[in-house]
Amino acid sequence: MTADQERRQAAEVLWRAWTSEQPLEAVPSELRPDTVEEGYAVQRALDELAGPATGWKIAATSKAGQEHLGASGPLVGRLYEFEHRPSGSALSVHAMQMRSAEPEFAFVLERNLDRGRDELAVEDVLAAVGSMVLAIEVPDSRFVDFKQAGLASLVADGMCGGHFITGPSVDDWRSLDLREQAARVLCNGEERSVGRGADVMGDPRSALAWMANEVLGHGWPLRAGDIIITGASAAPISVQAGDEVQATFDGLGTVPVRFVE
Repeated sequence: MTADQERRQAAEVLWRAWTSEQPLEAVPSELRPDTVEEGYAVQRALDELAGPATGWKIAATSKAGQEHLGASGPLVGRLYEFEHRPSGSALSVHAMQMRSAEPEFAFVLERNLDRGRDELAVEDVLAAVGSMVLAIEVPDSRFVDFKQAGLASLVADGMCGGHFITGPSVDDWRSLDLREQAARVLCNGEERSVGRGADVMGDPRSALAWMANEVLGHGWPLRAGDIIITGASAAPISVQAGDEVQATFDGLGTVPVRFVE
């Protein structure tokens, strides 16, 4: 079996777990990626199975998150159209393994991005952005215990990609100091988590530029219309059926989501 065939079969195993709602203990040993690069190769093979892609997520943007996953730095995961939900949606927790929610700054590209020999600067990437929107990520895993799956397998599985909810677009976002922008998560009216943009790699715009160079460096495209969620701007909260969650970005807007059985 060639390496490409192994990656394809590993992606098929993950996709079956995704669609059957039967989580895995682990990817079978003969197909399991051993390195982050091998994990990205499996993640890329998922593109052929999961349907139209709609953008990217950045995971492990904080030191705490990296230590939690055993990562030495942030990592990227593909987002798909079937994961995208509008503000105010209801999500079932029935098949969720992680059951958490976190507030995120998201950017929408208005033109394609390409890279030459040199890395793109923050300004280069921001010039391709059409809008910034407020978002909630509801990460998830195809593993019974994502903490035991191993970093390469988590990368293969899209870095805990799950649903993401996009809310209002922010006017005049380019003039804002996103580093100091507060983000709060309320659950059933009670504040459960608070953070700020600086919690995302120092600045969500820096995270965006890092993501662009990482994705393009691995040979993936960045296309007009892609949505990039840049990482948790406040610590994730646990959720359960019956919870009404709001991500509130002070002075900018709110993104609500409901969790049902």
